[in-house]
Amino acid sequence: MSAYLRKLPAALLLGSLATGLEHPWAVAQLPDGSFLVSERPGRLAHVGEEGEITHLGGVPEVNARGQGGLLDVVLHPDYGDGDGEHDWVYFTWSQAGSGGTATTLSRARLEGEALADVEELFVQDRFSGPGRHYGSRLAWLPDGTLLMSIGDRGSEPPRAQDKGDHAGSVLRLTATGGVPDDNPFLDDDDALDELFSLGNRNIQGMLVNAEGHIWATEHGPRGGDELNLIEAGENYGWPEVSLGVDYATRRPIGEDSLPGMRDPALVFDGTLAPSGLAEVASEAFPEWQGNLLAGGLRSERLKRLVLAGDAVAEREVLLDGQIGRIRDVRQGQDGALYLLNDDANGSLYRLVPAD
Repeated sequence: MSAYLRKLPAALLLGSLATGLEHPWAVAQLPDGSFLVSERPGRLAHVGEEGEITHLGGVPEVNARGQGGLLDVVLHPDYGDGDGEHDWVYFTWSQAGSGGTATTLSRARLEGEALADVEELFVQDRFSGPGRHYGSRLAWLPDGTLLMSIGDRGSEPPRAQDKGDHAGSVLRLTATGGVPDDNPFLDDDDALDELFSLGNRNIQGMLVNAEGHIWATEHGPRGGDELNLIEAGENYGWPEVSLGVDYATRRPIGEDSLPGMRDPALVFDGTLAPSGLAEVASEAFPEWQGNLLAGGLRSERLKRLVLAGDAVAEREVLLDGQIGRIRDVRQGQDGALYLLNDDANGSLYRLVPAD
């Protein structure tokens, strides 16, 4: 471990496992204990036990302008079950096309130092600019379906209220990119079948907890960053409802609350710029069981959120600037917490109790 964080509310040890990652975006741990780390410029790194980095071949040609690039990466929940049938790596990326870029979902198998059998599973319905607000977190539900967030793409916020547009939503897909037969908008002729929720500005933290509840952190405009409990068919308000303000005018955007639109479980104080969200289920942190850990980019903070049902009862800042912009937070197989910082020379970190 490289540093002891003496001034934190909890005594923690922070160590760097690997450095030299260019704007890392997401981390997934393989059954053998090594890691896959996506790098926004379009590289997928394999990080070994000693921190050695191998860049894998076979990654699609991503559009890495602005906030786009190679984004989230997760394993199929039955990866490594023995027969190899489910040994798929799922990843999202920004694909260039007519009119701009679109958030895309693909999957592939690992063969040596390359991706093989790469399959494009889903592309959002509209290519557009500018190159921001791709959303792009992935999370598996207990029934084997896959949630995928897509941001409002930045230039036309009302797209998040359009059920005929994937922008500003959470999607629910099958493991092969299809539409589950019980999605909430299937009977709505004006809605795209993949939609699970709408009115989401830009979700960059998302998980399904041990109870099967979907929690997500999403960027507000200036202020107004939110923690939401995502439920099927719900409208989360953006841009009709927001507690943030316009970047230029500093005027409020939308109403504080409206009928038929779901209020957030928490609006973060100031600007968190959330990215990465994990649930603590490790015996290494016995007092934190069921807590959420939310990373922050601009704030450079890691926050612990204590839940009481659908509300947040307590909040604690665990990291405050020690590793810079926090892009991803995951719990590892060993019970430790793993974090990525968004930097041109980024690192993969391991966080454990000091005792």
